[in-house]
Amino acid sequence: MRVAVVDYGSGNLTSVTGALRHLGVEPVLSSDPSVLSSAEKIILPGVGAFGDCIRNLRQTGLDRFLEQVKDKVPILGICVGAQMMCRESDEFGRHEGLGWVDAVVRRLEMAPDQSDLRVPHVGWNELHRTRDCPLFVDVPDDALFYYVHSYAMQPCMADLAVATCDYGSRFMASFQAGMVYGVQFHPEKSQQHGLTVLKNFVERG
Repeated sequence: MRVAVVDYGSGNLTSVTGALRHLGVEPVLSSDPSVLSSAEKIILPGVGAFGDCIRNLRQTGLDRFLEQVKDKVPILGICVGAQMMCRESDEFGRHEGLGWVDAVVRRLEMAPDQSDLRVPHVGWNELHRTRDCPLFVDVPDDALFYYVHSYAMQPCMADLAVATCDYGSRFMASFQAGMVYGVQFHPEKSQQHGLTVLKNFVERG
């Protein structure tokens, strides 16, 4: 299985590639569309501000390449990588996303009775699955995943989310739209359950 990790000048590349190697997968790390085009699975990581990440993706022309292959090759977005697949984000101003999924990215909001929670959301939280998805095969219902984010995805379509998380308020923790998958958490930092999600994407996605 040829798995490629997109290098667009941002993202948690070392941890993602390390997690894949732990699973016995030797990933291809590249920013070259001619190299990425031979991949059977593609991972779009993300760490940092939405605006910087989407700008880097567009400046390299990788947005156009990914647009061409997203209906042919399964793509997994991680954290900001998943957020960039949405319509827009209001992190430090309005930024247009790739628009692959009908969702928006908004700052985490705390419910009145949870105002003691801090933003950014850093730590382990339960995932609540809302429908079946290949990513979560063999993942228990009470599984914990690791998050690091101040902004979260909010779906505009009722059936987009495959899992949610509650932190101050409810947000979309994972989605599937055809061959496009996204997770707000970091599977590469989520120990065994995270490795299971990555393994499922490689083998079942």
